[in-house]
Amino acid sequence: MDMGILDKLKGEIVVSSQAAPDEPLYREECMLAMMESVVNGGAGGLRVAGARDVKNAKKHFKIPVIGLTKPEKLPENWRSVVYITPSIKEINELIDAGADIIAFDATLRKRENPLEEMISAVHDAGRLAMADISTLEEGINAANLGADIISTTLAGYTDQSGEPTKGPDFELLEKLVQSVSAPVILEGRVWEPKDVNKAFELGAHCVVIGSAITRPQLITKRFLEGR
Repeated sequence: MDMGILDKLKGEIVVSSQAAPDEPLYREECMLAMMESVVNGGAGGLRVAGARDVKNAKKHFKIPVIGLTKPEKLPENWRSVVYITPSIKEINELIDAGADIIAFDATLRKRENPLEEMISAVHDAGRLAMADISTLEEGINAANLGADIISTTLAGYTDQSGEPTKGPDFELLEKLVQSVSAPVILEGRVWEPKDVNKAFELGAHCVVIGSAITRPQLITKRFLEGR
């Protein structure tokens, strides 16, 4: 495993460059242009979904690439089920595509493969395992099983974690930093530069920003709802 990748991400902003298949920006040339734009803006890493975009990210850029998979359409009961890189099958797809870091759902919900097997599959391929969790208990469990990175990605988006906080879940971030030795990433509802500053003050290794940068339909909606 290239642990130097963690050093490269320390103190950086990682941009989640994703779009659903039914969105205009999902087209390959659009996603590549989006990635190029955020890299030009100073992104220190990319978080992308699917083998296609992982391959393009690795081909065109020299910064760490976090890969994950999502279904073409989220299930109606998405708060209750595992859908981010749900099994070893998807992990292998991301490994073959060249992802430096494999992100996967590390909640305690029912899954096809045990978490320890998924983490082992990532490590056996010489990649880093990033655990997307929603609660402190899940984060501690993933760290104990050997996950290299713990991320607050799913906080507020599972039945176990309740409704999302208005902004980032700083309380969870702070508790994780105090409870695990693995680097902790803040992800979820990061909308303002002040959110990034606070995350680093609380000990975040890096910060992942998605919708505030790469989802124009959500940015537009936010402005309209704020009038």
